[in-house]
Amino acid sequence: MSTVAKPTDRVLYTVEATAELLSCGRSTVYGLMTADALSFVKLGHSRRIRRADIDAFVAQLQPQSI
Repeated sequence: MSTVAKPTDRVLYTVEATAELLSCGRSTVYGLMTADALSFVKLGHSRRIRRADIDAFVAQLQPQSI
């Protein structure tokens, strides 16, 4: 039996994994972090985004009409 977490069970995401989850590019994720729109934590020299912060960011997005 494997105890490896499934990608949906992650607590922390890399910038690349966050970009994939949000269907955007890495530079967009870095821009969101720089603008304080997406919170992150630092582990050593790496940035990680908590799943709860990704969910909170998505929840605050407002639908746009055309």
